[in-house]
Amino acid sequence: MGDKEDKRVRESDHLLHSYSITFLLGSQHSESQKNATWEAVVALHPLLRSNCSNTMLPISCIVLTLILSSFSPLGLAMLNRTLLTPHPNPEEVAQEVQRRVNASVSRRQMLQELSQEDESRCLTGNPIDDCWKCDPDWPNNRQRLADCAIGFGQYAMGGKNGEYYVVTDSSDDDAVNPRPGTLRYAVIQPQPLWIVFPSNMLIKLSQELIFNSYKTLDGRGANVHITGGGCITLQYISNVIIHNIHVHHCVQSGNANVRSSPTHFGYRTKSDGDGISIFGSKDIWIDHCSLSHCKDGLIDAVMGSTGITISNNFFSHHNEVMLLGHSDEYLPDSGMQVTIAFNHFGEELVQRMPRCRRGYIHVVNNDFTQWEMYAIGGSGNPTINSQGNRYTAPSNRNAKEVTKRVDTSEDEWRGWNWRSEGDILVNGAFFVASGAELEVKYEKAYSVEPKSAVLIDLLIMHSGVLGVGGRNNNLGMWTTGSNGGKEGLGSGEGDDYLDDYSGSSSSLPPPSAYALLPILIALIYLLSFQLIVAAAALTSML
Repeated sequence: MGDKEDKRVRESDHLLHSYSITFLLGSQHSESQKNATWEAVVALHPLLRSNCSNTMLPISCIVLTLILSSFSPLGLAMLNRTLLTPHPNPEEVAQEVQRRVNASVSRRQMLQELSQEDESRCLTGNPIDDCWKCDPDWPNNRQRLADCAIGFGQYAMGGKNGEYYVVTDSSDDDAVNPRPGTLRYAVIQPQPLWIVFPSNMLIKLSQELIFNSYKTLDGRGANVHITGGGCITLQYISNVIIHNIHVHHCVQSGNANVRSSPTHFGYRTKSDGDGISIFGSKDIWIDHCSLSHCKDGLIDAVMGSTGITISNNFFSHHNEVMLLGHSDEYLPDSGMQVTIAFNHFGEELVQRMPRCRRGYIHVVNNDFTQWEMYAIGGSGNPTINSQGNRYTAPSNRNAKEVTKRVDTSEDEWRGWNWRSEGDILVNGAFFVASGAELEVKYEKAYSVEPKSAVLIDLLIMHSGVLGVGGRNNNLGMWTTGSNGGKEGLGSGEGDDYLDDYSGSSSSLPPPSAYALLPILIALIYLLSFQLIVAAAALTSML
């Protein structure tokens, strides 16, 4: 199956699922709308073309197809799709972010005034870092991190309450049958895992690294680089935390089989070469990573993904940095909600920081030190809430504007809600706001003032990977070692953490409970079908 056909199938999966849910739940859509959607589904979806005759009723055909697909990984994925609901009041989430920033900054200032230097030195005013970094015993309390997220991704649990998994093998030479001890073996497991690294590692991927839900990638205490084919793919899953990892030099891969769970592997067409690809997923938190030099985007979130926080990262050396939204016409992306906070957009970046389609994007307390075309762009009427950022324009006088409405006339974008509040504009930078209902739209957010961008140096001072490797994604200093690449820069920390974990990298419980989930899904669909048939029969008798 080619790239275009694969894309058509994935889009029709979404369409089928949306149609099925609205039909089964008695949606009030008109018959003409239902019929038009049904014709589009049948035209696109291969299972329907093969399983359904022209004389079958749509509901019968839907139930048949859903029963078949429920026994596959796609069935589980579609279950996750039904749960991709946006927060009902995104302004409330933006307001809470500001409350937490204000509280952290105020606490730091108070301790300084009281001359409690030891404690105030630890605090930065960054509510995420202040949540866990001041605990001197954090290496033995790593899962505390899961309570520290802010914004739309604050509910990402990662591997909280799961076992620790220690990556002891940096190799990735078999994407179908990964060895215990490798990173790939860990991320495909169905149960929650908190994944840690005992030493510095360069993990050069052979194919996309496809995650399962409820995983934390915790690189604290080591200098961990992920590069190569893919790289990280979060597809139809939820609850993932990626923390303190270098992701760089990611290239296209695919046209090969790749395992996505202990019980399933499948053929993958050519990937885009994103650093981190978020596809139809929710509750995702990417924090303190350094990303650069990838084939396509550094972070892309598409196909209705929501509940995402991208915080404390360092981006550099890239053209199209971040894409949020599949296409202007893809309606589920209207529910996309993303928080972009405390990031440093550094040297040699060109555009898309981010580029948004639909959705609600909160850009707060970031430092944009360079762009060549624009910083924040969009189409399809996204909501942009820019608060307390510092935008430093390039010397090119034709690229001073922070914003760009992509392929859209002013008559159309004049009504879009794009707002700048408390931002600092440096070297001639200017932000073009829009929205006739601007004051009403953001009325609730005004009750908590954003922290001034004059504090931006304090808030982003530790952006990117913490500690041993810092921000530099330099491949030249690394070699791949069979036991984790210890030949890299030593930190004096790696092995000290190994004995702190009770979990094992090779003794994981069997996924027996998870195997019953597809059967349960099929039974639910069957029960729904029987209820609808019974109701129809009763109606015809009356």
